[in-house]
Amino acid sequence: MASHRRPSQSGLAGFDRGARVTALSAAAATAAAALAATPAGAEPHDTARDTRAEVDRLYAEAERATEAYNKADEHAGTLRRQVAQARDSVARGQERINTMRGALGTLAGAQYRSGGIDPTLALVLSEDPDSYLDKATTLDRISARHVGELAELQGAQRELARQRAEATRKLAELEKSRAAVTRHKRSVERKLAKAQRLLNSLPSQERADHDRASRSEARPDQGPGPAASSGRAASAVSAARQAVGRPYVWGANGPSGFDCSGLTQWAYAQAGVGLPRTSQAQRHAGRHVSVDQAQPGDLVTYRGDASHIGMYVGNGQVVHAPYPGAAVRYDPVGMMPINSVTRV
Repeated sequence: MASHRRPSQSGLAGFDRGARVTALSAAAATAAAALAATPAGAEPHDTARDTRAEVDRLYAEAERATEAYNKADEHAGTLRRQVAQARDSVARGQERINTMRGALGTLAGAQYRSGGIDPTLALVLSEDPDSYLDKATTLDRISARHVGELAELQGAQRELARQRAEATRKLAELEKSRAAVTRHKRSVERKLAKAQRLLNSLPSQERADHDRASRSEARPDQGPGPAASSGRAASAVSAARQAVGRPYVWGANGPSGFDCSGLTQWAYAQAGVGLPRTSQAQRHAGRHVSVDQAQPGDLVTYRGDASHIGMYVGNGQVVHAPYPGAAVRYDPVGMMPINSVTRV
């Protein structure tokens, strides 16, 4: 539903003049209000144009929300692993403490039983005084050592408990944050549905004009392009091409569906390269090159906040996951204002 048009010049040159802000993300928060405020005498073409602009703007807002969701989800996963590790450590420490307590209990019982007799009398009555003294000295050493170990383990247990509580607190905060992002996403989707209904209410010619404006004109069959920057980049490009036609899915990173950064992460994973989850983080996953130096496999981020990303595949095209309701597809590299080009 975003408006993509081919730049006036092919390839990378002149993409600024052909760039359109075609935000790809969720929802039409104020679309209904904007249209309701349209003067009664407004031209139908103006109404349709305003509607398309509002939907594009709301797609951009929703995509930012998606990236925030992905970041929160990634952080939550890290915290879950930390919590699991802390719990395992605490369990191991507790097991060791229980073992030590059992040993100390046995020793304490022996000391108690021997303590019922005056040590001097026990020495006199002993058939082997030297052996008795050796055993008593050893018992004292063992007891002192175990008490020290118990104190050390108890300290470690307290520290692990503190770490676990801190990790659990962070996880709870992250889950709360992610829930808020999810609520926002759902709200945006509901509003986008309203905007879609408004678009559907337009005259058939206006709807046809909108459909043509939203349809990608880029094609994968424009002849051989430049070579990829590396073998792994070539593998990632091949994977991204194979994903063409699969649906955009919120928060998904393949293989059956993708959001924008999920597609690039998955494609490079097929080449054995790990990328961060969000487009903002992927922007810094390699070195930046100028747009006119772009090679297949380079990551192209869009908008000032780098909230959308695609993969350059040559011939002035990117493969990307556009927005909800659209499939992974080819589009002109200049479809939106470019933030950066990153070579992984």
